[in-house]
Amino acid sequence: MCASVPGPEHRASAVRRAREGDVAVHGEYKVPGGKLVVVDLDVQGDVLRDVRVAGDFFLEPDEAILSIDGALEGAPVSTDAAGLAARITAALPESTVMLGLTAEGVGIAVRRALAHATEWGDYDWQLIHGGPQAPALHMALDEVITAEVAAGRRPPTLRVWEWASPAVVIGSFQSLRNEVDPQGAARHGITVVRRISGGGAMFVEPMSTITYSLSVPEALVSGLSFADSYAYLDDWVLGALGDMGIKAWYQPLNDIATEAGKIAGAAQKRVVGPDGGPGAVLHHVTMSYDIDADKMLEVLRIGKEKMSDKGTRSARKRVDPLRRQTGLAREQVIENMIASFRDRHGLTVGEVTAEEMDRAEELVRTKFATEEWTARVP
Repeated sequence: MCASVPGPEHRASAVRRAREGDVAVHGEYKVPGGKLVVVDLDVQGDVLRDVRVAGDFFLEPDEAILSIDGALEGAPVSTDAAGLAARITAALPESTVMLGLTAEGVGIAVRRALAHATEWGDYDWQLIHGGPQAPALHMALDEVITAEVAAGRRPPTLRVWEWASPAVVIGSFQSLRNEVDPQGAARHGITVVRRISGGGAMFVEPMSTITYSLSVPEALVSGLSFADSYAYLDDWVLGALGDMGIKAWYQPLNDIATEAGKIAGAAQKRVVGPDGGPGAVLHHVTMSYDIDADKMLEVLRIGKEKMSDKGTRSARKRVDPLRRQTGLAREQVIENMIASFRDRHGLTVGEVTAEEMDRAEELVRTKFATEEWTARVP
């Protein structure tokens, strides 16, 4: 079972009591590539009071922590993360050195405290890693599982995909004719499907990529901007890659990169909860393991502007396989990633329920395998 998450009435009551000075709020945020920032504060009226910033970061001089606390004292509760960061920056001595800490990270931690955001450790995470599935069924499972998390009927879930056949997966808003060469797709037996999230097209062969989905309660990313939520939900996989000797980082908006180039791309979809209540976030990532770049170029219409981004001139350079960087079999990379997630956040093995599979198969018939959906943006 997933740990209980405060409902909207509870959160509204907590905010009301906080504004009356009866309840302190607590927020945490791990700076991407950095350290954990913890903020405790009170809300009195419409301003922040008794702000205390802590964490495992490094900060010089020691007195700078008092400057940070002081900069936040009295700030209006409506101040966004950027505004809070500006107050902090203006208050810090010029000699301040921050390692693993940023003013923006502190601002985000404050916003998460005010939003009563949950943390990774508040949940019992479940793993789904089954056998190969058809591309359209993967699209449907993402929608069904995330809806179940939004409804509170399923715990937050990490689903690792296995592909039954090669595919091109295009983003929700992409033009089919602009992204896919139909002759190339037919020649190589490639199925084209459209997902529910935005972003760009991805070329997949069963053993060439590593794809996973996170279906998480909206409360986990409360207080984060849409862009910040990408970095937050990608942080665990950066750690997993680091455990395998790969220095990787989040590259805005939705990429994971190394010194050798881009290795993964992410996409998200927000799902509204029952009766319009708090919902869930689908965050899925495809990582390049051993892409056949020549075949990809015959199937995808990759524009010159995209290919020249950051000076790259070939798809082979853009798609940097994990196989070369790790020297590990794809199955071992996946096993290491799962172990890394389990070590950080806990993870129990689960499965797609019979009811979830029935709903997913119905969605395949009525949506994801239909020409109407796939070509909804011709």
